[in-house]
Amino acid sequence: MNIVLFDTPSMEKLYPLTLTRAVADIRIGIFTIKERWERLTNKTAYVITNPSIQSLYKEAPAGEYLFIDATVLPAPEVVRSIVDLKIGEAFRDGEGIVAGRCSINQSPVYTTKWDELFSSTKTIFNQRRLRYPHELFQWNDEYIRLDFDLVSKTSFSTTPHKSVYLRNVSQIFIEEETELDHCILNAFAGPIYIGRKATIMEGCQVRGPFALCEGAVLKMGTKVYGATTIGPHSVIGGEVKNSIFFGNSNKAHEGYIGDSVIGEWCNLGAGTSNSNIKNTAGEVKTWNYSHNDYITAGTKCGVIMGDHSKTAINTSINTGTVIGVCCNVFGEGLTPNVLQNFSWGLKDTKLYDIDKALSDITSWKKMKNKTLSEPEAKMLKHIFENRTV
Repeated sequence: MNIVLFDTPSMEKLYPLTLTRAVADIRIGIFTIKERWERLTNKTAYVITNPSIQSLYKEAPAGEYLFIDATVLPAPEVVRSIVDLKIGEAFRDGEGIVAGRCSINQSPVYTTKWDELFSSTKTIFNQRRLRYPHELFQWNDEYIRLDFDLVSKTSFSTTPHKSVYLRNVSQIFIEEETELDHCILNAFAGPIYIGRKATIMEGCQVRGPFALCEGAVLKMGTKVYGATTIGPHSVIGGEVKNSIFFGNSNKAHEGYIGDSVIGEWCNLGAGTSNSNIKNTAGEVKTWNYSHNDYITAGTKCGVIMGDHSKTAINTSINTGTVIGVCCNVFGEGLTPNVLQNFSWGLKDTKLYDIDKALSDITSWKKMKNKTLSEPEAKMLKHIFENRTV
């Protein structure tokens, strides 16, 4: 018996991050939601999501499954309750089905009425749902700690070069084939995870909780404060605090990013910095696509950036800014609070031509020895054609 992680229209609250991925592929802590469910259950997870991105995922074959709303973040006690469900049983809360178990002859779809799959439902109270992008950096500390325990209980840490200064060694886990030299890893305030083939160059200073995923790089002199996650194959420099980079993104030079979420295949030009707190120290409001309005994100919120967006050198990002998918951000002054998908520039914003955007994405992917697949191109064209102004 395996797992199906399904999306509902509530995934729109997580735009622009879920314009290009299912909720299951959102990274928080060390892992994506899908990876965490697979580790906690030792099962394979399939994905059902919006038709515009479903082609990026394998179809679940006929059989018996645990169906789980992908916005439900797994924790050990919740996993135990869900795994113990019997055929036909389901848990629900005020937002709908949380999880249920049944057999299928063919894979359900995004519009499936999940309540109708199960004959018996009961209320569950101890689960956590991901609703808004800013919750990712607000909860990242907790999930780095959870994931660190998952890793450290099942694997063995390697020993770095003697030039590396380690504080609170029991809370530092280093995978194989890493390159660390003359850097500081301080796990006094939280655990530090260094993924396979990751690199930390000379002079870097890291305070946990921190996760540097597979193949990611901290360039010389980088300063990182927890709770921060650097996704696979990203390259980071300057100063970062309490932020998540999903993967394959670059912030390779000086500048500050704090209390932010950066999607995949983004590039922040040298000197790019964001404001994460208002001069008044008041509540930060950030744009939400689903509500078509601003929502409160707490007293600290930097930038939420969709996939494939880029900033020019010395870009100044305003507090609580939302940057859509495939934006080319350049121009004088602070960014506006919202940049819609495929925006080109800041003043008298133009449209990023779709053919040029796809050509540029192909070039960026080549730099990391990747290619733009046909399903990805089709998905980006769909986003372009359905862009709202």
